[in-house]
Amino acid sequence: MGTLVGHVAPGFAFFALGLWHLFNHVKLHALNPSSYTSFPWFPTSKFRYLEQVLIMVCSSISISMELFIGPAGHQPFDPDGTIPSNHLHNFEHSAISMTFFVYAAFSIVLDRISNINPIAKSSLTQLLGAVAFAQQLFLFHLHSADHMGVEGQYHLLLQSAIVVCLVTTLMGIGYPKIFLVSFTRSLSILYQGLWLMVMGYMLWTPELIPKGCFIHLEEGHQVVRCSSDEALHRAKSLVNIGFSWALICVTIFAVSFYLVSVKFYGEKVEYSTLEQREDEKFELGDDDFEDVESQKGQSKLHGEPKSFIHMGKGYAIMDIER
Repeated sequence: MGTLVGHVAPGFAFFALGLWHLFNHVKLHALNPSSYTSFPWFPTSKFRYLEQVLIMVCSSISISMELFIGPAGHQPFDPDGTIPSNHLHNFEHSAISMTFFVYAAFSIVLDRISNINPIAKSSLTQLLGAVAFAQQLFLFHLHSADHMGVEGQYHLLLQSAIVVCLVTTLMGIGYPKIFLVSFTRSLSILYQGLWLMVMGYMLWTPELIPKGCFIHLEEGHQVVRCSSDEALHRAKSLVNIGFSWALICVTIFAVSFYLVSVKFYGEKVEYSTLEQREDEKFELGDDDFEDVESQKGQSKLHGEPKSFIHMGKGYAIMDIER
């Protein structure tokens, strides 16, 4: 993972996953604002488990790159069978990928078992996701790579995004109907991917290295070193500024995306409701339609409300399956 591609590729995967979840959660909430319930993953119409399969494929590629393709000799061990110091980070990164593979695999297994309560399925799947983020946070926090230099500052800020992913995933177990929890979780996954891509370009592109710093080869992988404490302090400050700018851009994007989606899908539900009412009016006639409306009003008084929320709910499920 300690290369440009090693950060950009998984970063893009997290970014795409976060964007996919953000789109589906916003769409689901726009169609069902009063009866919204979050989902741990979203199926597609052509292949139900596309999301999980892609996670498993990406995780398998990452494990292969870390343990068998990237290391010299295409194997991560010394001749005596021990793990060399310069391959410790490979095992740490592969353990993260293994945990996400386990999450995706068991989410499929849980979904295919019919005699488990749907709420229990969703909660267990969320718990598996939380374990994956907890593993990621643990290994990045106690990373064998440099914690003091510029790369360490990038990893420190990355951990803040992972903490939000972990906390919101755990909150999603107990509060599945709170849209803001799912919205924040999706956004934090997206932001984590964005920051990984930024790390890849900023740490392994010589033209983007801060003044007074340089790329140096240590223990088989390249790291950024600075010639003085002043240069290091400046480089870390630039990392903090970059993190802040990225956060501002993601915030603007998220709120704008929400407003556009609510406007589009909210009008879609209103149009469907109005169209149904006009059809009823056309078939029954004006006088009969008024009588039907009065009966609906009476049924509400007797505790049987006929709202359009149920119609919106069914429509939301159909849209997500597309």
